Amino acid sequence: MSETAVQLTGVTKTYATGTSWLARLTRRRAATLTAVDGVDLELRRGEVLALVGESGSGKSTLAKILVGSTSPTTGTVEPTGRGKAAARRVQMVFQDPYSSLNPRLTVGAVLAELLRLHDVVPRAEVRADCERLVNLVGLEADVLDAYPSQFSGGQRQRLAIARALAVRPDVLVADEPVSALDVSVQATVLDLIARLRAELGLSVLFIAHNLAVVQHLADRVAVMYLGRVVEVAPTAELFASPRHPYTRALIDSIPRMTAGSVNDDFELDGEPPSPYDVPAGCRFHPRCPLATDECRATDPPLLEVGPARESACLHADQLATLPLPEPEHAPEPLEPQR
Repeated sequence: MSETAVQLTGVTKTYATGTSWLARLTRRRAATLTAVDGVDLELRRGEVLALVGESGSGKSTLAKILVGSTSPTTGTVEPTGRGKAAARRVQMVFQDPYSSLNPRLTVGAVLAELLRLHDVVPRAEVRADCERLVNLVGLEADVLDAYPSQFSGGQRQRLAIARALAVRPDVLVADEPVSALDVSVQATVLDLIARLRAELGLSVLFIAHNLAVVQHLADRVAVMYLGRVVEVAPTAELFASPRHPYTRALIDSIPRMTAGSVNDDFELDGEPPSPYDVPAGCRFHPRCPLATDECRATDPPLLEVGPARESACLHADQLATLPLPEPEHAPEPLEPQR
């Protein structure tokens, strides 16, 4: 997994607000929302990289930039390209499987349309390839003649994954693909993504707001806060020893039933700041229990804090001295449901 599948360098995305006719009529001042702020991130070939953070941290905007549905204000995404070949390379699985599937088309029509548009297989082989795709995600060929409304949420998400795989992508961007599903169904979809990564050699950017979901799936985890990546680390190391206070707060927020699951010495204050008014210095300092005057004055860059680890915190070493909540025994893995 040493080769790079996608490289983002200095990626920023801003939106100007208050420029509509209504805003001008009411004499509102134009403001700028910075959804993504100078992100450097590498997705390696064949790996699952989890991108986690609270709602509004910029995860979905970064995903849209990666698949090409929106362009960065500044920065680059490599490799770049135009046309059908470039569009096929990175595909996306959306959070809501029902709204992302055309309700007026059968499953077979949805898949066949993609295969014909991108000339993936000869026209005589389209039906056979549609059957292969639904079999790949654990469904039978008879689903091709049904409509999306006839399936459960978990089945729809499997169909959405099959559609993303139809054009033979190298990179799969999964934007909160299990957050709308029941817990038992979440496990089967996560298992499916892991199996497809192994069988097809996919690189997967898995977006989530819940660290517990990605703990047993991702090879590495990147943590976003208020538009910026604040920590990147191998999954096991990040859970064993977080090196940014926000990562530590996310780990503490995982529900546990053990007596030592709460650490009163490490609590966050307040709500996330507005993206229209990012705090000076470290953007996390208004909520951080470790914040000092230096944090309020200095905006720390993402720097190496160990082998294959990066953190944007001036007190990354101090976090290692704080005890983590007691771990729970991992549940037995569920068998995939077909």
